[in-house]
Amino acid sequence: MFETLPKKFVEYDVPVDIRALLLLRKAMDKKLIRTLGDIYNVLKGIVVKDPEMMGPYTKAYYDYFLNIKIHQGDTLNDAIQRSETFKNWRDDNLDRMGDELSVEDMVNRFLDEVHMTSYDIQEVVDGRLLWDKDRGDIEDKESDGLEGDKQPRALDKMADYSDLSLQELLDRMQEVMDQQKSEHSGGSHWIGTGGISPYGHGGAAKDGLRVGGTGGGKMARKVLNDRKFFPIDMDAIINDNNVDAALASLRGIIEESAEEKLDVPSTIKNGLKRGGLFLPEIKSEEHDKLQVLLIVDNGGYSMDPYIRVVQTLFKKMKTRFAHDLETHYFHNTVYDRVFSDARRNKPIYIDKILKKDPNYRVFFVGDAAMAAYELNRTSMDSYNLMKKHFKKIAWLNPEPQRYWAHTFTTMVIKEIIPMFPLSPKGIEKAVKQMNKKKE
Repeated sequence: MFETLPKKFVEYDVPVDIRALLLLRKAMDKKLIRTLGDIYNVLKGIVVKDPEMMGPYTKAYYDYFLNIKIHQGDTLNDAIQRSETFKNWRDDNLDRMGDELSVEDMVNRFLDEVHMTSYDIQEVVDGRLLWDKDRGDIEDKESDGLEGDKQPRALDKMADYSDLSLQELLDRMQEVMDQQKSEHSGGSHWIGTGGISPYGHGGAAKDGLRVGGTGGGKMARKVLNDRKFFPIDMDAIINDNNVDAALASLRGIIEESAEEKLDVPSTIKNGLKRGGLFLPEIKSEEHDKLQVLLIVDNGGYSMDPYIRVVQTLFKKMKTRFAHDLETHYFHNTVYDRVFSDARRNKPIYIDKILKKDPNYRVFFVGDAAMAAYELNRTSMDSYNLMKKHFKKIAWLNPEPQRYWAHTFTTMVIKEIIPMFPLSPKGIEKAVKQMNKKKE
């Protein structure tokens, strides 16, 4: 975490080294940091030894954590107003702030939220207690917060949901979403803004789910980031509205591929250089390189509605997560080849695919519906060989799951390759299956 922080701060002549980073991590481990404002204060105490350092430190902090660059001659307000971060925050919060606030007042409100610290939060609520008292099937009769009053309020308490599992949060959010009919703000139950609910944005919910919005407190455990769709239907086949939720689910394929470990050789080597001062050097160790093979059925009218959004999903994945991604195509079923181009003019034979690293994550995307004769011996051999070679493999089906049993070929393929719905929740289940340690 924060591996690139020292380099960025050194650009501003702020001396942040591995020792400062370790102290920051230690403060986080001891639960001394809950908000972005806490990071500002703790890191300032670690690295700022002279009042003259405050200017460069503030510039580096705003650049690294908020992507706000303060140029020579800029006032802080000018830099904030110019930034995309502030514009996104303003758009997210305009409804609850109303039109009466001036730009300067909005900037001050933005700064209040950015620099909100644990000291400002007078009460930390146990999220598990809130959770146990709540239910997911409450009928949405009226808002639980400030719908009649758009004046923003200062957050004086925070709910800590770190004791709940991610699956518990997702399952309960689905129940709440099924009941929700209107916008909500300032409460603890609905998917909304400005409260302590475990799902929403603009509030104070540690280890909750951020749905839409730009965040700010850096407290969310998972981001389902689509501002236009509120709430997000996790069971819907992926479309323009929930593709970012699918992306958040898909991101899980990298969660178990890396972990932090003590770099013993570097610790000894650098300790000797320091004359015997041995400071632990931490490194991120990747168990295997993240490689993804996407094989898409683009040959029939039944798949036409899904091709573009699938390509959008994996293109976003390519730009946001560093990895190798190869996309191939087929029509109805895979025989002895797939194709490297969407027109299916450039064949790549299965024998060549099977020479790839077995650690590739392989996603087939298709409805698996075809005439029975198309699923011949060549096709069956290809699927079985792919399943045997690639241990992390899944089939994503855009057809509603209730229809799968009505198609013979779908049921046959499903017995060979684990099949999941092409929805955010289905993708998350596929990823969890991939991440299971094989015996």
